[in-house]
Amino acid sequence: MEELVRMIAESLVDHPEQVQVKTVEGPESIVLELSVGPDDMGKVIGKQGRIAKAIRTVVKAATARSEKPVFVEIME
Repeated sequence: MEELVRMIAESLVDHPEQVQVKTVEGPESIVLELSVGPDDMGKVIGKQGRIAKAIRTVVKAATARSEKPVFVEIME
């Protein structure tokens, strides 16, 4: 899943070398922490959070059969 989120984020931003995705696995869920450069934050979030919501929807669909739910957090 890390690679999927990284690929989506790198295609959206101006500085793809600053994209970082970190997986934090807890007992009940998995959290993917997405970090981008400060100039690209708006491009990943989108107007009214539409792009961020779309990224979360894609990840949710891709992990529908996994045992633990997977969430995407956009870190500042």
